[in-house]
This record gives sequence, C-alpha cells and structure tokens, in this order.
Amino acid sequence: MSMRTPRGFSIIVLVLALLAISVTVLAPVEAQKKPIKIGFLAPLTGGAAQIGRDMVNGFEMYLEETGHQIAGRKVEVIVEDTAGNPGTAITKFRKFAESDRVDMVVGEAFAHIGYALAPKAEEFRMPTIFPVIAADDLTQRKTSKWVVRLGWTGSQPSHPFGEYVAKTLGYKRVAVFGTDYAFGYEVVGGFQRTFEEAGGQVIQKLWAPLGTTDLAPYLSQIKREADAAFIIVVAASALRFPAQYQDAGLRGRLPVIGGAVIVDESILPSFGDEALGIVTPLMYSAALDTPVNKRFVAEYRKRFGKIPSYFSETCYTSGRWINEAARVVGGNVEDREKFMAAFRKVEIPDAPRGPVKLDAWGNPIQNIYVRKVERKGGELQNTVIHTFPAVSQFWTYKPDEFLKQPLYNRDQPPCRFC
Repeated sequence: MSMRTPRGFSIIVLVLALLAISVTVLAPVEAQKKPIKIGFLAPLTGGAAQIGRDMVNGFEMYLEETGHQIAGRKVEVIVEDTAGNPGTAITKFRKFAESDRVDMVVGEAFAHIGYALAPKAEEFRMPTIFPVIAADDLTQRKTSKWVVRLGWTGSQPSHPFGEYVAKTLGYKRVAVFGTDYAFGYEVVGGFQRTFEEAGGQVIQKLWAPLGTTDLAPYLSQIKREADAAFIIVVAASALRFPAQYQDAGLRGRLPVIGGAVIVDESILPSFGDEALGIVTPLMYSAALDTPVNKRFVAEYRKRFGKIPSYFSETCYTSGRWINEAARVVGGNVEDREKFMAAFRKVEIPDAPRGPVKLDAWGNPIQNIYVRKVERKGGELQNTVIHTFPAVSQFWTYKPDEFLKQPLYNRDQPPCRFC
C-alpha cells in the first residue's frame, strides 16, 4: 500500500524550505552590515564655537529627518572638536582614519585648516567633504580626487559682487580691512579684481591677525576719503566689528560692504542697529523667499531656537548630498572610488540655498545672492536684493586662463591705487 502526497502540498513544502534556506543564508549577511561611520570635524570651542554648533546642528537635522539612515543603512557620526587649530584637526583626522575607521570625513571651517587636511585625505585615500572651508585652491590648482567642497570658494561670491559694487552701488574708491590669512586674501582678491576691472579703485588694504578682538587701531587708519569700506573679519573679530565700527565714528560716514561672514546668521542675532545696511554676497540667506527655504528655516528654528546660518544650511545639504551619492552605489560607501565618483555627479535642484551642482573641479555652481541687513518683524535679516544665477568659481573667466594666474594672496592683486 503506497501513500501519494497531494501535488499542492509538495509545492508548499518546497517553498517553505526555500524560504528557510534564504533566511538562514541572508540573515547573517544583513547582520554583518555595519553602520556607515562618519567623522565630523568642527570648531566647538574658541572664537568660532557658534559656527561649529551651527555646522553640527545642520548635519544632525538632516540625519534626524532620515531616521539616522543613509541609503537604508544606519549612520554613526563621531564629532570631534578642532578648536580652530590645524594641528588638532590633523590629529583628529588621523584618529578618524586609523582608530575609528570611518567611511568619510566631513566638516571643519577654516581655510588654512583645509589646506592642512587635504594632504591627509590623499594619504589615507579618505573621502573628505568640506561643507564650509572656502580655500580657493582646494578646488583649483591643488585639487584632490578625495576632496569635494559643498560650500563656496572665498573668491566666488566676491567676483560678481565687485562688479555689482562698481556698477550698481556706484562706489568708485574702496578701503579694505581684513583678517590676515588665506580666506581674507581670497575674499578680497576676488572683489578687487572685478571691482577694478569695472572701473573702481581699492585705495587701501589693512590686515589684522586672526583672533584680533581690539579692532580700534585698525579702524582708526581707514581712509575717510573712500566711498565705502570693504570688511572681511572672522570669528572673534566679526563678533566685535559692528559695535567697534560704530564707536570709531565710521557708521553713517563710510557704508560697509564685505565678506558675508561679518553678518552671517550665526552671529547676526547678537547685533543691534549698528549692523543695519551692511551689504554682502553669499550663496545663502535665511531670508530667501522660497518654499523649500521657508520650511528649512521654520524647522531649524523649532529645533534650535534660532535662524539657520549658511554654516547650518551647507552642512544640512551635505547630509543630503551624501545620501544621494550613497544611493547611487547601493549604500556601498566602502567602495571609496565609486562613492566619490557618484558624489561628484549629484545635482540638487531644490536645496534651501537653491539649485546646486559640482563643476569638474569639485566646487559648487550655484546662485550668489547680494544681501542687505534689514530689520523685519523685530529681527535682523539678510534681505536678498539681487541674485546672480549659476555662478562658477571662475566667474566669467575661462578656467584654464584663470588657473594660470597666481592664487589670490596678501599682495595679489597688487594695490595699484594704495
């Protein structure tokens, strides 16, 4: 006597067996998929501490919105304080690479630190994303396959702004006062080049050491016969500039134009009416009147009790950029070559700052906004008064010809009218 199993029952048993095998085989693989590890550098102590906090807040806000996942994988972020010190930044970068074994490094703020970290990115073949560092040559004469910038070059907003100051604001003679390091030179250099090509004259250049808090000796030297003062001071100097400029009797006498960080939203709420009227260029303003930016600003204010700065926005957008690139490679960020190749091809049409994509050198092509400090609803804001769309780091110059010129520095362009 034989027993015959119904055909349908046999199929069910076979399917269940295959499912059991697949679970047994795949479960260990999924369990072995470790979190994506990101090392994040920021100056969390010292004169730039607020900048560092804004950077971390922007990046964390994006990750919170994604449930701390990138391309379907959990994310672990290790934050280290550099205190704005190049030696400390290098030590922390090495820790990320050798001890923490991160998949990428993101962050830091200062131009001179960027120049110090770029060789380390090469040494460790480490994907390195600079959301803030604006040192021109990192995406010009000293490019690296392992370094991408998602903020701006120091001279990028200054190029269109120089023309705007000469042709629209009508200033013909400008005195310059800046912080004496790479970022200051590049912000001034880009402005001076286009301002003078448009018929203006830079008649003075004054430089103060990084970290200077008593600006009075320098402000007293600014030539009063200028039409305006171009100011680019950073960190502790920027915090003190508007009040000390007013105390020097210059407010109302010499209009202030300059580098955007002197009235960035990271410090703007700490100022009073002494900051009103300052005009600066940048790729972001918290006052941008777009649905995407309004949502971003409202959510950021709800979480952190203040308006976002450009440091917040660019780190937030960097989080999204990493996610987009990771999706292209199926979450396999461990394949660093493919991940970096994907990273360079990402385009974001609806970032809070507006549309942004990378050029062939790894620097954003993006809108540059001319902003004026005004008071709206009881708060100071950088009201956008003009937009230059899709600005390249090379402005209207041919890249190959631009790169043959010396890097903007303390004496380049020379001060022919000083």
